[in-house]
Order: sequence, then C-alpha cells, then structure tokens
Amino acid sequence: MKCFYALCLLLLSSCISDDWHVVPTDSDMSSHALAITWDEGMPLGNATVGALVWQRDSALRFSLDRVDLWDLRPVDSISGENNRFSWVQEQVKKGDYLPVQKKFDWPYDVMPAPSKIPGAALEFDIRNWGAVKDVHLYLKNALCEVTWKNGASLRTFVHATEPVGWFVFDKIPADIDISLVPPVYQEERQAGVNNPVDGQSLSRLGYEQGSVERTGNSLTYHQKGWNGFAYDVNVRWEKKRDQVIGVWSVTSTLAKEKAGDETASAMKRGLAEDYASHSDYWTNFWTASSVQVPDSVIQKQYDREMYKLGAIARENSYPISLQAVWTADNGKLPPWKGDYHHDLNTQLSYWPVYKGNHLKEGLGYLNTLWNQREVYKKYTKTYFGCEGLNIPGVCTLTGEPMGGWIQYAMSPTVSAWLSQHFYLHWKYSADHEFLEKRGYPFVRDVVVFLENITSVDEKGVRRLPLSSSPEIFDNSIRAWFPTTTNYDLSLMRFAFKAASEMADSLGKKEEAAHWTELGCQLPDFDTDEDGALTFAKGVPYNSSHRHFSHAMSIHPLGLLDYSQGEESKRIIDATLEKMDEIGPDWWCGYSYSWFANMKARALDGEGAAEALRTFAQCFCLSNSFHANGDQTNSGKSRFTYRPFTLEGNMAFAAGVQEMLLQDHTGRINLFPAVPADWKDISFDGLRAAGAFIVSAEMKDGKLVRAEITAEQGGLLRVLDKFGSEYEMKCGRQTVKPVNDIWEVTLDKGERCVLQLR
Repeated sequence: MKCFYALCLLLLSSCISDDWHVVPTDSDMSSHALAITWDEGMPLGNATVGALVWQRDSALRFSLDRVDLWDLRPVDSISGENNRFSWVQEQVKKGDYLPVQKKFDWPYDVMPAPSKIPGAALEFDIRNWGAVKDVHLYLKNALCEVTWKNGASLRTFVHATEPVGWFVFDKIPADIDISLVPPVYQEERQAGVNNPVDGQSLSRLGYEQGSVERTGNSLTYHQKGWNGFAYDVNVRWEKKRDQVIGVWSVTSTLAKEKAGDETASAMKRGLAEDYASHSDYWTNFWTASSVQVPDSVIQKQYDREMYKLGAIARENSYPISLQAVWTADNGKLPPWKGDYHHDLNTQLSYWPVYKGNHLKEGLGYLNTLWNQREVYKKYTKTYFGCEGLNIPGVCTLTGEPMGGWIQYAMSPTVSAWLSQHFYLHWKYSADHEFLEKRGYPFVRDVVVFLENITSVDEKGVRRLPLSSSPEIFDNSIRAWFPTTTNYDLSLMRFAFKAASEMADSLGKKEEAAHWTELGCQLPDFDTDEDGALTFAKGVPYNSSHRHFSHAMSIHPLGLLDYSQGEESKRIIDATLEKMDEIGPDWWCGYSYSWFANMKARALDGEGAAEALRTFAQCFCLSNSFHANGDQTNSGKSRFTYRPFTLEGNMAFAAGVQEMLLQDHTGRINLFPAVPADWKDISFDGLRAAGAFIVSAEMKDGKLVRAEITAEQGGLLRVLDKFGSEYEMKCGRQTVKPVNDIWEVTLDKGERCVLQLR
C-alpha cells in the first residue's frame, strides 16, 4: 500500500484521476444538475472548514467557510447595573417587563453582531461547458464528483483532518477562469434591519471591503473584521494540459495557521498523499458503526446524517453551531446568526455520537464547554449573583451571552442540560479518568449553582425564583412562571441525580448523599386531569408547540420510563397521546426527530418510523439539510419557511439508533422499537452504556445473532425477551437468565454471543 501511494505521489495527477477508489452506496446524494441555491449545495467539511458545491448563474461555486469566523463584539446592553437576574425578578413582580425586553431581548433582533460570518466563494467559469451530466456525493469517501456531457469532470473534497479543500478538473474544454468572490460587506443601498431568521445584511457590520490579490496561480482574500479580527482565504492551482489541480484554505486570527501556508503545504504533500490520509479517516469513521433497515427513506437519511456528523464534529474543533461550517452564502448573516443555541440545538446535535460509537467526535463539544468554564463562571457570578456554573443559553464562539428571549437565552437551568453530555460520555466510555478529572468536576459546578439559585420554601420544597419552559409564551412576561415548570424540574432532577451517581462512583459518599437530598426536595412532576405532563401547574399542553420542553423527563433525560412500572407508563402514554391528539401545527422538523426518539422510548416502532419518514420527506432539502419548515406544504406543519439548521438531522440519526438499541435503564434491550414489518434488520458497532460494543441481526423477524464486546470490562445486563431457544455464551461460560435478564461481569475485551441453541 505504501508503494502504491508513493507511486501516486510521483505521478501526482494521473494515478488519482484514473482511480479515486470511490465506494458508491444507495444512500449517496446524486442529481443531474448542480443546485442553484447555496443551502442545497453538496456539503463537504471537517468541522473546521467546509464547502458547499453549487451553481450561481454561469459559475460553478464553492461556498467556503470556517468555524471560527466570528464577529465577537459584545452586546453592550448585557452589562451595567441592571445586568442581574434579581432585577429581572423585580420587574416581573412589578409587572413592568418592557425594560427587560429592551435591555436583553431586543438587541439580538436589531444588532447584527455578535454573529457567525461567512468566508468567501470560489468560482469557476463554466458557461461554455454545456450541460451537466451528473452530480454525485460519495458518502463513504466524502468526495463530490461533477461530470459534464462534454466529458469534463470535477472531483473535490475537504480534507478530513487538514484545513484545506482540493479540486481536480479533468478534460476541461478550455482554460478555466478561477476567481475568489468576497462577501459584500459594503453596498450602496441602505441595509435595513432584518429579523435574525432571515438574516441581516452583511453591510450592517460596518466592515471595510476586503481585497483579493493575485500572484501567479494563487489568489488571496484578506478581510478585516471587528476589533483586530481578520481572516484569509487562499487558493492556488496548477495547470497540466486539460487538467487543473488546486487547493484552498480559510484561516483566521483566532488560529495559528495561515491560509497561504496551508495551501502551500498541501501542494507539497501532494494530492495523492492527502487523498490517502483523507480516505483513511473516513474509512475509520464508517467502520465504527453501521445500521441496516428495510425502509429505504429512513436508511438513506440515516446514512446522510452520519455523513454530516463526520463532516461537522471533531475532537479538536469547536462544537456544532446552528449551521456548523456551512454559513449562509446569500449576502446575509446566517439564520439566528449561526450561533450556539443551548436551549435545544447543540444538545440534539450530539445525540448520535454515543450509541453511534463516535465519542471522539463528541469531545469537541465537551472540550469547548470545559475550556470555557471561567467565562461561564464570570457570567454566573455577574448575572445570577452566586457561585457555581451556568452557561448562556444563546452564546458566541467564546461562550459570551448574546441575549435574545432571556427566559431561554439566559435560563438558570441551561447548564443542567449541557451537563448531561458529560454524564453520557462517562457512561458510554466507562472512562474513570474522565469522570474524575472532567465529568464530575463539571457536573459538580453545575449543581453547586443550582443549589445556590434555588431556595426551600416553608413546606420544604426546593424551587427556582422564576421558571420557564422553552419557548412557551415566547418572550412575554407570561413566559416566566411563578412555579417550577416541568422543564426546569426535569433538568434539576437529572443534574442532582447524575451528580450523586458520579460522586458515589468516585467514593465521595457525603457529596453523593448531599446531591440526593437536594433532589428529594424538588416537587413532583405536574400532570393534567388525563395524567399527561403539563408545562407547569395550571398550564396544560393544550396547543401545538415545536419544543417538547414539558416532556424532557421522558426523553432525553429518562427520568420517566416504562421499566419503572404502571404509574410512569400511564404518564408517558398520556403525554404522547396528547401530543398526537393536539397535532403538529407548530412543529418544526426537529420536533419530528425528537418525537421519534420519544416514540422509541415508549416502544412504539411504527410511531417512531412514521415520525422519521415525515422528517425526511417533508422537512429536508435535496441535500438532506433540515429546513425547519414543511417544504411540501402538505400540512405537516404551519411552518413552511426554510432556515437551515442541523439539530434536526442529528436527532433523526439518534432516533434510528434508539429504535435498534436501548440501554438507559441499565440493561441492553435489542431491537426494542422496530415496526412489525421490519423483518430484516442489522446493526454493527453501536455502543451501549458501560462501554459495550454491540452488533445484532434479525432475519425474517427473528434474532439471528448478537455479539457484545466489553471495551473496558464491567457488569453486562441484557434483557432476555427472545425465548428459551436462545442462549448467551461468554467465552466458555453459558449465562443463564434470571428474571428475564442475562447478567455477567466481563473482563476488558471479553465477548458474549447471544444465539439460537
């Protein structure tokens, strides 16, 4: 293999162009024409840089982006004397809420920054090339190929681990004109104040227009931003007969690398070497896990979601923002400023990393949260006036608050939901060192804050001074509840429970007991006359809403589960039935993805599959991007707009995993929620809590075989629901089920096989 790559390096172009070693799949994205809008372009990325491949007018266009292109100017109003949660409480008590909205809410809508900003576009003049024959995105290779009827072709990829993208044109009919097109930061017409969903004009940022300089076969665009920030885009290329080989990079002053240096280094390494290392990464990514289901719509969407996960998540990069490395290329700021929304969006974006066996990719999220603790603690001390750690619900790349609807943008329980990801990483990795050095310290800071921000009333019940439930009653004064909502209650219950479990595992018995005691002081969940969860006491779920904040206890927190008995089952069933009954009028695409996860937890395979199919068929663009609104106008939602965000895509993947494998009860449940007509199903390499790697297969509706390997060793518990004809063998040992549970303690690397006798 090394000799092969060495030969390719010497030949540079011919080896690669003759054989790119692509692996086509039925889930690949393909069409007979290039997209004509940016948000339907073919997506390429590596969590640091990204590109969208599409056509604007007569030019083939790459929309280039980088994760740390940000205008980080502070929100001036989030400061000063009244930058206090206690002041908000006073204003709510007085019934005078307009000053609060002016100070914290309105600037997000009116001011253009802080915000994610776009990079630039790379354009190739193809006006005389004739018609496109095929556009193909090979998911397994993270490679986009475009062919024209005249025989010309393009192959392009964003390197999996380096901040560069490559392009190779073959059999071009004539010299190709290459240009870098900067975003328009200056324009003659007046830039109006747009809403954050549509995106404000870039000219409102007040930047001087950057310049593009050419040196031989190299173009460099330099753009100055706010307060000394700047970024560079560089592209360089070589021409050989009817072939053009080039590479581009985007860098910023927030990183050490320089765009020109990166492209020069890439050219020195050579195309063959870069494609080989790129391919190695993606081979390993896809080898980690796979899923096969008989529903082609769900199968294709799942594979495309996992591809996107591989394109936007890395251990050494920033977390997934609303659009990640695919910022809007329409002359505007991205929808919702491309920021970090922690009232749902970032959390859902990482759901599939755990069962999907991509813990390493999920570390980019946790590393950033960990590294920004001091920023969060300063915000906590300033705004809430107490010790511990809370996180702005809407924040910048560097963790600073951006305001918005502060019931959610500056909620007191945001960090509790974010802390779940530290808990999940520990549970799925069984990494004691992570627990000791990061997991528990982070969660402990969160529960210290929750203890400080709450108080115990005369009845011994622990309550928040003000509570909310995203995004009920929008940002009106009614959105503050005098009693603790089920949303806040669920998150506090989870945080205290997780902290206790983690402390106990570290032998910190007193701390564990303390967190348990605080959790026991919280009130019971509120339910309506039908037994369904409400938003809060006196506020039932009686109208459609996109955010299932009231049902957090069912999923993702798992505080209510069928395994707990009839009372919990009644609450779950009543809650989901009411959501079905009220209907999806004001659901977004991500609502369907989330609902699929809930249906799976309720062991409703048909319901889960239906929700997933609706998401894929009605709420996604041609490139599989989640567009929030119903793109078919078929009545699946009254939202019909198309701001693109990624959390719905990732929650979809998690929903499929949840149908095939569950472990939240401390036992592995194989194929817990599959439709009756799914007879042939399999998965390989899914991860269960306790660091168990699981593969299983069903044929003709019957389990054929399941294998479970202990990555770390520990107690394995598997639900026995397949009948007496099955046995579990772990090495030479045959494990007998007790009370419908196979239970055995495994050493590291030991494997169990569940099979027919």
